[in-house]
Amino acid sequence: MSDPRKTILITGCSSGIGYDAAHGLAKHGWRVFATCRKPEDCARLEGEGLESFVLDYEDQAGMEAAVAEVLSRTGGTLDAVFNNGAYGFPAFVEDVPVAAMRAIFETNFFGQHELTRLLMPTFRAQGHGRILMNSSVLGFAALRCRAPYNSTKFAMEGWADTFRLELRGSDIHVVLIEPGPITSDIRLKSQPHFERWIDPAKSVHKAAYEKAVIPRLYAAGGKPDTFELPASAVTRQVIRALDAKRPKARYRITTPTKMFAALKRILPTRALDKILGSV
Repeated sequence: MSDPRKTILITGCSSGIGYDAAHGLAKHGWRVFATCRKPEDCARLEGEGLESFVLDYEDQAGMEAAVAEVLSRTGGTLDAVFNNGAYGFPAFVEDVPVAAMRAIFETNFFGQHELTRLLMPTFRAQGHGRILMNSSVLGFAALRCRAPYNSTKFAMEGWADTFRLELRGSDIHVVLIEPGPITSDIRLKSQPHFERWIDPAKSVHKAAYEKAVIPRLYAAGGKPDTFELPASAVTRQVIRALDAKRPKARYRITTPTKMFAALKRILPTRALDKILGSV
């Protein structure tokens, strides 16, 4: 007997937004394929009652295998994908090697592009699909010392806007999820990338790294960011985007995301720069 539940593939489910979305959607009645980069994380999710297997945006053959696994379990259909897996690390523009930019784009943008392409034949054959992209307030409002992450999220926003136009008239919808400060392990997971690529001692921004960047990056048990919300706030909007007959192009979640979206519409660039430069 076939499973009547709607199906979704979610990436980056080991913690944070992906983890909460996987469990939240399962409780909401969806059949969730919760993927992670590491087998041990997949095993943990399996133990929690989810269907989980490895999907790494940097592994082309692995992505193809993951898509084949999903379709083999569903009989060749899939209702939605939530491209959530990503990482960031703090760095001033002139300190970021080209190799570091290529590496973060591979995960945060190129891998998500390719996974979506792999799923499009299924969406087109069945005549419907939801493509949710986890963007950020940093996908339209840049902050200092965030160049690698800002760049990938700005690219995602342009990609999604283009794809949405190309899919007009179909029942395949592209949706941008735009969180702001959300409780997660993003700083902890940023540390290896920062240590791999950035040498603060050799930077003209050495003082800024020592005074602000490094203490914040390595803070343990610190206070939440201003206006920080739990990952469940994102899950609620993901569910809305999936349940809506005609989903919105963007779901803005936190106060900073909504505020900066409004300010970007009404303020001249220099005025907005003054505000963003003080954050």
